[in-house]
Amino acid sequence: MTAVLRARHSSANRPTIGNPDAISTMTNGPQNVLIVEDDKQTRDLISRYLRDHNLSVDAVANGREMDRHLSHGRVDLIVLDLMLPGEDGLSLCRRLRMESTTPIIILTAKGEDLDRILGLEMGADDYLPKPFNPRELLARINAVLRRQASGLTAASAAARLTFQGWTIDLRLRELRDPEGAQVPLTSAEFDLLQAFCERAGRILTRDNLLSMTRGRAGASFGRSIDVLVSRLRRKLDRTEGTSVIKTVRIGGYIFTPRVEQA
Repeated sequence: MTAVLRARHSSANRPTIGNPDAISTMTNGPQNVLIVEDDKQTRDLISRYLRDHNLSVDAVANGREMDRHLSHGRVDLIVLDLMLPGEDGLSLCRRLRMESTTPIIILTAKGEDLDRILGLEMGADDYLPKPFNPRELLARINAVLRRQASGLTAASAAARLTFQGWTIDLRLRELRDPEGAQVPLTSAEFDLLQAFCERAGRILTRDNLLSMTRGRAGASFGRSIDVLVSRLRRKLDRTEGTSVIKTVRIGGYIFTPRVEQA
């Protein structure tokens, strides 16, 4: 098999998504991965490699085919190319995240930092620049699925944590605001919030947070932590000009509220 997979080009259009209730995150049995990639050779190579490593894989070429698949098929993770014909990957990522918490790994053209940042801001859990080694894609898929599974099966003594009226349920992986309404979080956002809550009042560097949530370090991923923090702030901060997550000059963050076990 070729070691790298190349980038493609795109335009934009916009269909509607199918039945979001058909999308689930983690169930028993082989994990179901959906590949959304318009280049047939790349799509076939990814699909074959992942199937050879014990994943159930379906592959489609564009957003319309993705919608049809999601309307009747269970999906545990989506690998989404950003450069697609019709509705582009950024638009699809935004739309998917509005309707489900299914993990998304985006594929981007090499060197396009803006697209990677936008993808993370729209709710992607991870990204991989093209060209890439299929082995690295497999490793990232497995890492995201492991985090999802460990969160769903966690038997922590502290099943729930509370802060300033908010409640985070570690077993259900749910966040509820002071009025009791559920606040949707992506897998990556939940992992980051849990890391903050379990270490409230402590300064955490980007490398600390990377190792706690993604299991990797390096300057190229530091920006992804900044993006996740920004997303969490938008969901948690109720008063303009104040934030529960403070930026520290040395290059990190601190979660300021007092956190208690419920």
